[in-house]
Amino acid sequence: MRLDWLSGATLLLSGVCVNVAASRSQKTVEKPVPKPDKDGKYWIHGQGISAAFVPYGASVSNLLIKDQYGIQRDVVTGFDNATYYTLDRQHPHFGGVPGRYANRIKNSSFELDGQSYQITANENPTPEHPAGLDTLHGGPDGWDWRNFTVVAHSNTSITFSIVDPDGKEGFPGEVVSFITYTLGNMTWDFKMVAIPTTKKTPIMLSSHTYWNLDGFANNETQSVLNHTFYLPYSGQRVAVDNILIPTGDIVANKEGSVNDFWSAPKQIGRSFSDPELEGNCGFNCTGYDNCWLVNRDQDGPYDWRLDGFVARLQSAWSGIQLDVYSDQEAFQMYSCNGQNGSMALKKTQGLFDNPKFPRTIPQYGCVVLEVEDWVDGINQPEWQRSSKQIFEPGGDPYVLQASYRFSINSTATPL
Repeated sequence: MRLDWLSGATLLLSGVCVNVAASRSQKTVEKPVPKPDKDGKYWIHGQGISAAFVPYGASVSNLLIKDQYGIQRDVVTGFDNATYYTLDRQHPHFGGVPGRYANRIKNSSFELDGQSYQITANENPTPEHPAGLDTLHGGPDGWDWRNFTVVAHSNTSITFSIVDPDGKEGFPGEVVSFITYTLGNMTWDFKMVAIPTTKKTPIMLSSHTYWNLDGFANNETQSVLNHTFYLPYSGQRVAVDNILIPTGDIVANKEGSVNDFWSAPKQIGRSFSDPELEGNCGFNCTGYDNCWLVNRDQDGPYDWRLDGFVARLQSAWSGIQLDVYSDQEAFQMYSCNGQNGSMALKKTQGLFDNPKFPRTIPQYGCVVLEVEDWVDGINQPEWQRSSKQIFEPGGDPYVLQASYRFSINSTATPL
């Protein structure tokens, strides 16, 4: 697909305008365009599911589904008002689209066609490197720290757009991106398209949504350690050092090991008493923040929309089950090890009459599921991921597609 797509889209929009004008001349009645609510959120609706989004980071703010008892639960973290996203600079990428390169970049640098690029660092500061040793999610002013533009909005779908300038955070070339979210029958689908317009550049996006399938309403626990997780195609993962930077090695998730979620579904908290889990998510960290590979080619050609989910998350308490279908070849899971109880719940979440739990997100109170490509592939040429992560003007655009499919299933793997 070439950049003619942009002019084609413009012509298409012009055609729509002409059709609208024609329909008005025929005195047809048009539906009003949905507007943001009083909290600055744009709502869309499907069958059995509703969701709200904000322009800041093209972020999902609310996702409402009824549990096995028919009680509506808000199963994603976020803020009550859209303005909070811009005011709270400590928020950990709540529900947004990290870009232009998601996850971590070693030494905040990469080489492209013999030229070295230095990206703004923002993680793991030291006295010698006060800004950080690496770049996380596109830098301190990555996409999920910026406002997108709403370019289309209907009752079931919304599209955001952003123009990332040449040189922003150190990345070469301008990139234009469109993020479309659509709700269906208990489904949330999204498509992310990014187009370089001036220079060759790395692009890797993801959805950085924080999940708690109990809506923080479980009267026994506020954590997700009781959630069951399953990665049927992920017998391998990317090896990392103690600050979670890939070493270049691909390692096996031995059956029965703490990172084995492929041989059978397993509760996230099941291995927390295993010494092997200490340091699994970095120095002095117990939990998960790992990139599993999605090895689907072993079964031959497949249709990612039909031939099985790449990840499953389930809560026996609420009965809500999430199956993730995706065209991406890696999957990051983060067990909210860094949460410390300082982030407030939304008014649509939690228990209001139980003093046992404060109305905040505790450590391990959520889990982030990130569909994406191999972490830091731009610095690992031996992985041969360049066609998946490097894009240039006139070539194919970057495309990420995923379908999140919800159901009710009250069975679960015991802890």
